[in-house]
Amino acid sequence: MFFKKANIRPSDANEAELIEGCLKEDRRFQKELYDRYASKLMAVCYRYCKNREEAQDVLHEGFIKAVKNLHRFEGKGSFEGWLRRIMVNTALENFRKNKHLVVVEDIEHAESQRVESKALDKMSAEELLRLVNALPAGFRVVFNLYAIEGYSHKEIAEQLQISIGTSKSQLSRARAALQNMIKGIDIEVYNEYAQR
Repeated sequence: MFFKKANIRPSDANEAELIEGCLKEDRRFQKELYDRYASKLMAVCYRYCKNREEAQDVLHEGFIKAVKNLHRFEGKGSFEGWLRRIMVNTALENFRKNKHLVVVEDIEHAESQRVESKALDKMSAEELLRLVNALPAGFRVVFNLYAIEGYSHKEIAEQLQISIGTSKSQLSRARAALQNMIKGIDIEVYNEYAQR
């Protein structure tokens, strides 16, 4: 890759120029990389962390890894997707290191119950994510990996160094916990309505 324009400003750089500037270890381009993608990737990190401070630490560590490994990006697929994968992997490393996962007994066939709740229809994506973030750490991570990132139970088991049955069990229990939270919201909505 070569800069098409002489003395291009990082804020005016397209994706290829931004990557090239970072590969040349130009701090201005590295800062622009961070500025461009940090807010989206912070949301990814936050889903795997217990609080905002931990998510920020994961985000910074992930960006350091991304810059160090930028030469490995082959231009195949989305650059943002490549960054996202680094953030998820960094968050999982942090999760394993801090041993947030509480292993529950394996179950062969994780049951999934259907959520029948009027509250679910009225909830925004942000409200639903708040409920997911309220789950115990092990449930939350498996739920995020399976339902949001699209990992299989086999991939989750490998990433978290657990059995496939434990992954299924954690997902089943996460769903049940979310259902109970949503049912609780129904009761609160009903009580508010009844008191009017």
